Amino acid sequence: MVAAHTGHSSASAEWIICLDKRPAERSGEDVDIILARLKRVKAFERFHPSLLQQICLCGYYECLERGVTLYRQGDIGTSWYAVLSGSLDVKVSETVNHQDAVTICTLGIGTAFGESILDNTPRHATIVTREFSELLRIDQREFKSLWEKYRQCMAGLLAPSYGVMESGGPSPDSEYKTIAPSVMSIYNVPSEKIMRAGKVLRDAILSRAPHIIRDRKYHLKTYRQCCVGTELVDWQMQQSSCVHTRIQAVGMWQVLLEEGVLNHVDQELTFQDKYLFYRFLDDEQEDAPLPTEEEARESNEELQDTLLLLSQIGPDAHMRMILRKQPGQRTADDLEIIYEELLHIKALSHLSTTVSTDSVTFIIHCRPYTVALFNQGEEGTSWYIILKGSVNVVIYGKGVVCTLHEGDDFGKLALVNDAPRAASIVLREDNCHFLRVDKEDFNRILKDVEANTVRLKEHYQDVLVLEKSPSSNSTTSSSHYKYTVMSGTPEKILEHFLEMMRLDSHLNESDPALDDFVLMHCVFIPNSQLCPVLMASQGSEQERLDYTLNNKRRVIRLVLQWASVHGDHLQEEDASLAFLEEFFVSVSDDARVIPALKYQLPELEKIHKVLLRQFSMGDEKLQKRQAIKSNDEILFKVYCSDHTYTTIRVPMAASVREVISAVADKLGSAEDLLLVNLSSAGGEKVVLKPNDISVFSTLSINGRLFVCPGDQLDSLMPLPEQEGPSTGSLGSFELMSSKDLAYQMTLYDWELFHCVHEHELIYYTFGRQNFKKTTANMDLFLRRFNEIQLWVITEICLCAQLSKRVQLLKKFIKIAAHCKEYKNLNSFFAIIMGMSNPAVSRLSQTWEKLPSKFKKFYSEFESLMDPSRNHRAYRLTVAKLDPPIIPFMPLLIKGQCSPTHFFFFFFQRMIANTVRIVRHCRSLPFKPSQTSKNHPDVRSYVRQLTVIDNQRTLSQFSHRLEPRRT
Repeated sequence: MVAAHTGHSSASAEWIICLDKRPAERSGEDVDIILARLKRVKAFERFHPSLLQQICLCGYYECLERGVTLYRQGDIGTSWYAVLSGSLDVKVSETVNHQDAVTICTLGIGTAFGESILDNTPRHATIVTREFSELLRIDQREFKSLWEKYRQCMAGLLAPSYGVMESGGPSPDSEYKTIAPSVMSIYNVPSEKIMRAGKVLRDAILSRAPHIIRDRKYHLKTYRQCCVGTELVDWQMQQSSCVHTRIQAVGMWQVLLEEGVLNHVDQELTFQDKYLFYRFLDDEQEDAPLPTEEEARESNEELQDTLLLLSQIGPDAHMRMILRKQPGQRTADDLEIIYEELLHIKALSHLSTTVSTDSVTFIIHCRPYTVALFNQGEEGTSWYIILKGSVNVVIYGKGVVCTLHEGDDFGKLALVNDAPRAASIVLREDNCHFLRVDKEDFNRILKDVEANTVRLKEHYQDVLVLEKSPSSNSTTSSSHYKYTVMSGTPEKILEHFLEMMRLDSHLNESDPALDDFVLMHCVFIPNSQLCPVLMASQGSEQERLDYTLNNKRRVIRLVLQWASVHGDHLQEEDASLAFLEEFFVSVSDDARVIPALKYQLPELEKIHKVLLRQFSMGDEKLQKRQAIKSNDEILFKVYCSDHTYTTIRVPMAASVREVISAVADKLGSAEDLLLVNLSSAGGEKVVLKPNDISVFSTLSINGRLFVCPGDQLDSLMPLPEQEGPSTGSLGSFELMSSKDLAYQMTLYDWELFHCVHEHELIYYTFGRQNFKKTTANMDLFLRRFNEIQLWVITEICLCAQLSKRVQLLKKFIKIAAHCKEYKNLNSFFAIIMGMSNPAVSRLSQTWEKLPSKFKKFYSEFESLMDPSRNHRAYRLTVAKLDPPIIPFMPLLIKGQCSPTHFFFFFFQRMIANTVRIVRHCRSLPFKPSQTSKNHPDVRSYVRQLTVIDNQRTLSQFSHRLEPRRT
C-alpha cells in the first residue's frame, strides 16, 4: 500500500486512519466514520446499508501519485476498486504493445472497476492515474465473498464503466431502445421488485375485484383474461392513498408496461386510460392458475407498499411515455408536463416553450457493454441532452477532453457547421437516458430562435438581446407579441424596462420580467450605480413636457417597486437613503408645476421611515424573532486559548478584521491575532479570512469563536460546554405530545423562515462577499435544520434502554408525520435524515423491534428524499401543497456564481423563480391552530435544544448501546 498523502486535512484524515487499520482491529466507531464518508461517494449511493457496512470492514485505503499504472491490459486481477478522489485514465491497445494504448475514457470520483476478478478473466484495459488519486480497494477473496452473500443486491450495480470502442460505430438495430430489455431495469429499482409488484396487483385484483380480469369480446374477437385500462386506473385510485390524480395512476401502470409485466394485446408501448385491453404476464399462459388463499393474503398485505413503490417511479415513466409520442400527437396537457419538467434541465432551461416541448425525443442507450454513442468523423444527425448518466468526450490523439453529466448537452457543433463529428462520445456508465433533437428539428429551432431574436448593437457589440414571443394579453400590442429580455448590459436592460412600462396599470400589475429586474439588480448593477442612473433618467428641461412627464412617472413607479421589494435593506446604505431623499425633493418640486405627479407623492413619503434595532444570540430565542439586518449590533463572546472570554459589540455584518480589532481593543493586545472557528471535535480549526463577514451566524451548532496569536493555534482546545449534553431529555420529552412538539417546532421554524429576506437567497447564491451583506437570517434557518437533525441523533444515542429507544423512534416518526401535516418540510426532512444517520441506522436491535406500521411510514418518508432527477419526488410533493409552507431550504440554494457585466437574463429568471417559490410558500400566514394548546414548556423546549454535534462521539455512544455483532 502506498503511504498516505501528507496533504490531507485533519477532518479527512480521520476516516483514512480508520481504513488503514487491519479489518480485525477496526472498532465500531471506526466503521461508522468510514460509513459516513462512503455514503457520500457516488459509487456506493445505491448499495444496501448492510452491504456498505461490510465494505467498511474489509476495504483498504490506497493513494497513488500521478502516472502510476495500477494494472495492465491482460493482467489477471487481484482486487476491485472504487475511486474516492482524483481520476484514472483507461487505456486500451489493439496489440500486445502497451505503447500503442489509446485513452478511451477517464474514471472519475464515484466510479468503480475491476469486476473481472469474479471469473479470473484478464483485465480489459490498462489503468493509469491521471492525477493524485484515492481509492478504496477490496481483495478478490473478500469481494467474491460479498458477491456470493449479496449477489442479488450487487447485480446491476457493478456494470463496467468502460469498454473497447467499436471501430464501425454502434449497430443501428440495437443502439437505441424505447424500452429496456427484460434483463435490465431502467429504474433505480431491481426488475424483480417490479415483477413482484405486477404479481401483487394481479392477485389483489383477482381477490378483490375479479370482474376486472376476465375474457372479453371486442369486434367479434375474444381476448382471454384481459383487463381494461380505465378500469385498472379506477380500481387503483380506489385502493391507494398514494395516488392523487389519474395522470399519476397512468404513470404507475406505464412502469409495468415498460418492464413487460403488463402487456397491451396489440403490443402498444404506451399505457392509455381508455377502453383498451391489457394482460398481465402471468395470464399470457393458457392455463394461468388463480392465486391461492395464501398468495391472495400476501398480496393484500403488500398492496399498499407496492402502490407506494410504483407511485415513486411512476412520474418518470409517464414523462417517458409523453416524450416517446410523435410531436404532433402530444396534447396540451402533455406539453405542459414536458415544459415544467424540462425547466429543471440545464441545457433547456433558457429555451422557449415551443423549442422545449415539440422537438425532443426520448431514447435509452441500454446495451450493457457498448460505450461508443457516436464516433469522431461520423456525420452529425442529432443534438443530445443527458437526462440520466454521464459520458466522456474523446478526441483521437488527445484522449478524454471532458466529462458531461446530467443536464449537459452535446452534438450541436456538427449540426451548426454541417461538419463531421469533432469527437467521440463514450458512455461512462450503463443505462444512460438522453433527449434527442434531430437535425431537421434542430435547424428549425435555430431558424425560429434567430427569427424571433432582436439584437441591439453599439460599436458592433450586442448590448441588448430580446426574444419575440406571443403575448398572453392581447392589449399589450396590436400585433399580439411581446419582447422578453434574454441578455444585455445593465444600463440597456433598465432603459428597456422604463420604455416598455405601462402607466395605465396598477403597481401590483407590473411585468414579471420587471419584477425580476427589480429583485435581482443588485447582482449586476448595485444601488450605488442604479441611483444616479434613475435620477438622470427623469429627463431635462429642454425635452418636451409630455415625454418628460411620462418618463418621470415611469421612474417613480420603478423607484416605488424597488423600495417595496428591498424594504429595510435600503436603510443600511447611506447612498440609497440620500438618493431617496433627493428623489423625493425632486419629485415634490416637479409636482408643483406638473399636477399629475401629486398622486404619487404619498406613496413616496411612506419609504422615509427608518427603524433601529439591536440583536444578540442569547435569550431572544424565547421571544418572537425579528429579521436581522446588516447594521444591527450583536453582543458576542470571543474566547481566548485559556478559555477566558471577552464580550464585544459589533455590527452583524462586521468583517473578521473588524472583529479582531474590537477584541484587541478589549484585551489591550498589540499582537497579530487570528480569529478561529473551533468545532466541538477540537481538531477542526478554521482560521477565518480578514475579509470574511458576518461570521457569527455561520458557526456550527456547538462551534465557538476563539482569538489567539499564530503560535497558539495548535494549542486551542474546545470548551467543555461544546461537548453537548451527557444525558438525554427523555424525562421531560416523553411527557410532551408529538403533535404539540411538531406544532411548536413549526411555529419557531416559521418565525425563522419568515425573517429570511428575499435578497439573502441572492446573496447566498452569488456569494455574500460580493455584496458585503449579511445572510444571518438564512444562516440561522439553515442551522435550525442541522440542530433538529442532531437533536434526533443525540436523544436516541443517549437513551440506554432498548424499549425506550424503540418508543423514541416511534415518537420521532410521529413528530415527522405531524410536521408533514403542518407542511413544515424543513423539520420533517431534518428528523428523517437524523434517523438515517449511521449512529442511529446501525442500531439493528432497536429497528427490529419497531412495529411494521412505523417502518412503513419511515420508508415512505425516506422515499421523499430521493435525490434523482433534481429531487423530483420532493418537487412533486411540494407542488400539491397550498401555502403556508416551510420548504426544505437547502434544495432552493444554488451554487455560487460571479456577476458579469453582460448579464444573461434567463439565468436571472431562474434565481428569481426560486424567490417566487419562497414568496408562494409565505403568501399566507401560519395561523395558530384552534385545537392545539400553547404549552409554555413545549415552546421553551423546542427553542432551546441541546445536542451533540461530534459524529465520533455519537458513534461511540451508539456502539455502547449496541456493540457490533461478530
